[in-house]
Amino acid sequence: MAKTVLAVDDSASMRQMVKLTLSTAGYQVVEAADGREALAKAKGTAFDMVLTDLNMPNMDGLTLIRELRTLSTYRGVPIVFLTTESDAGKKAEAKTAGATAWIVKPFQQDQLLNLVRKIIGT
Repeated sequence: MAKTVLAVDDSASMRQMVKLTLSTAGYQVVEAADGREALAKAKGTAFDMVLTDLNMPNMDGLTLIRELRTLSTYRGVPIVFLTTESDAGKKAEAKTAGATAWIVKPFQQDQLLNLVRKIIGT
């Protein structure tokens, strides 16, 4: 069965690019436009991985990670930040919140695919 990734970004074009990259490689991708929508979907579905933006309306990526990590089903699920932020302080804050990895946008499709394969396999 295909691994399922939750892609969270307020940019529809970024979600589409992530979905295209991962679905072409055989992953299932579910989209959410912000942290609040992602949290609601995560509470109803078990995802193998979460890719989230940092800066979003309603609920940002850091808050989403903290909320997901309080759920027993998401304590060990990899969560990767996919963001334009490259600040070391933000990276440290994300790691403390429970982020597994960090990719700076714009990303190379091979870079994203290699990271996903490394973290959750194929």
